[in-house]
Amino acid sequence: MHPMLNIATRAARRAGTIISRAQKRLHDIKVDRKGHRDYVTQIDREAEAAIIDTLLTAYPGHAIRAEESGNHGDSDFVWIIDPLDGTLNFIHGHPHFAVSIALQIKGRLDQAVVYDPMRDELFCASRGTGAVLNGQRIRVGNAKLLEDGLLATGFPVRRSAQINDYMSSFSDLLVQSADIRRAGSAALDLAYVACGRLDGYWEFGLHEWDIAAGALLVQESGGLIGDPTGGEKHLTDGNVVAGNPRIFRQMLQVLAQHKDSLRRLSS
Repeated sequence: MHPMLNIATRAARRAGTIISRAQKRLHDIKVDRKGHRDYVTQIDREAEAAIIDTLLTAYPGHAIRAEESGNHGDSDFVWIIDPLDGTLNFIHGHPHFAVSIALQIKGRLDQAVVYDPMRDELFCASRGTGAVLNGQRIRVGNAKLLEDGLLATGFPVRRSAQINDYMSSFSDLLVQSADIRRAGSAALDLAYVACGRLDGYWEFGLHEWDIAAGALLVQESGGLIGDPTGGEKHLTDGNVVAGNPRIFRQMLQVLAQHKDSLRRLSS
């Protein structure tokens, strides 16, 4: 394992321990609103602090880009952190959430960890060496046709005015695929594409920390990821499509039929 990935897994497991212990005392946890349908808990903050402490103890000169505490430092090495992706699930005791940590070197994703503490599943990737789940190599699924593909998505619940624009493409993909899931964690959705549990995934309005680690997992497991036009703006725009190569291309073809709606969703 790459030394920096080893430190990232240590940080993810440390955060996962904080999160899993907190599941036993949900009624005591303080919940704040960051915005419309956007929540944060003391556990998000505690987990993030533990991750940052672990990373900076090992690499004090590296920079941090984290969901809760923002940007710290200036370096070619930037750790992109979502300490608890799926906070709403966590608040409700719904056991589907994850720790997401990625390392970007000179603007290029290089290391990635997505850790599900409830299932003790550790997804890891290093650029150029593939992706693994609990040490076992993973590959994207082999579905060839969209009609046989199991997809996942996320609804734009924080932008209610855009739901109708979203639903037009959702309806087409629902009709043309085998089925669609909406589980509430972008990091895990991307990890599931990487290991073949899902054949494709798309969502709009995400943040870099939601996507970064999962993006490298998908790429290193043989999948494709990009923005809804087939470009590479997904990390900056927050609009993402991912899948095995065949399903990815077929999803883009469906989404291309909704250019006006996609333009409004991307604005």
